[in-house]
Amino acid sequence: MATIAVFGLGEAGSLIAGDLAAAGAVVRAYDPAEVDTPAGVRRCAQPVEAVAGVELVVSIVPAADAPTAARQALDEIPDGAVYADLGTGSAELKRELAGLVEPRLAFADVGMMTTVPGHGLAVPSLVSGSGAARYVELLTPYGAVVEAVGAEPGVAATRKLLRSVVTKGLAAVIIESMRGAQAAGEAEWVWGNIVHQLTVTDETFIRRLVEGTGVHHERRLHEMEAAADLLVESGVEPVMTRSTVEHLRRTADQGVPELPS
Repeated sequence: MATIAVFGLGEAGSLIAGDLAAAGAVVRAYDPAEVDTPAGVRRCAQPVEAVAGVELVVSIVPAADAPTAARQALDEIPDGAVYADLGTGSAELKRELAGLVEPRLAFADVGMMTTVPGHGLAVPSLVSGSGAARYVELLTPYGAVVEAVGAEPGVAATRKLLRSVVTKGLAAVIIESMRGAQAAGEAEWVWGNIVHQLTVTDETFIRRLVEGTGVHHERRLHEMEAAADLLVESGVEPVMTRSTVEHLRRTADQGVPELPS
């Protein structure tokens, strides 16, 4: 039975802490905000109380607060424990956090690869850093779905953020398209077409999108300039579409990246 401290009981932190407690871990938590405490979790008035005797500290706080969270009870965390940062932050921030806690503690840079709601502790995750293997060892028995990807902090963060370029960018593109579709009275058809394209997508289609851009960038540039004009005429600011236009203009000189075989 592991003893775990959780810093941060926001949406993600409360779900993970609650799942750990339900699975049998001893969970103590600290959060200065007036938020609910999950069932089975002992809420502590001070961070030093939360970390007494723990094997693992899980920090799930905004990136701007991560260094403060790491320092707040650092001297009281037992030697050899793992300090894991699950917040979304840059690789540089993760390396900074590792520098704060090592070598007395092991550091785990954890990148959660989808939303915690709907998954809880079982959210698919990557972990890197000196504490990666130990993090997997501690949490897998409680139902965590996590893969160690190396001993260097920042590797998990880098992979997560590069994936986010697609997932968050895709959401923004769809939103812009649907705003234009609503203005044109074509929302039902456009939505159905988007859903169809994404649900039948395979590697061949994705590869054709990328490699075809290198071959057909001039034609696609004219098409996207027309799309931008359509959105403007509809009263929609084409933020994402103009970015695509600029990307296509640069493709003539920059080409496209070589894809793995």
